[in-house]
Amino acid sequence: QLQLVESGGGLVQPGGSLRLSCAASGLSWEYYAIAWVRQAPGKEREGILCTDSSGGYTIYEDSVKGRFTISRDNAKNTVYLQMNSLKPEDTGVYYCAADGRSAGYYCADYAPRTFEYDYWGQGTQVTVSS
Repeated sequence: QLQLVESGGGLVQPGGSLRLSCAASGLSWEYYAIAWVRQAPGKEREGILCTDSSGGYTIYEDSVKGRFTISRDNAKNTVYLQMNSLKPEDTGVYYCAADGRSAGYYCADYAPRTFEYDYWGQGTQVTVSS
């Protein structure tokens, strides 16, 4: 069993920055690729970034390129999402999710479908508004 807890969301003005954290607990943290998944109001969840157990990453959503960065600290069992130059369209609930299909060695080439993730956090709200 793997538990994921997100934190760091909030209200920020356009152009601002936030850093989200995803803290993991339980067994076998290293056997999962961890993704950040966003759900905008009225839309389905979409994967945006993923990191594998060695810290490599895959970008699933083109709109975050050059603005969002994912990182992983295995010593702290935590994955971070640094979000810069935030836009109103970045508003949504941000989840971290664990994908165990590769035993953590790599992220999927394409964003997994919702049911393909093994574990989910409860989500943290990010609102970008002036």
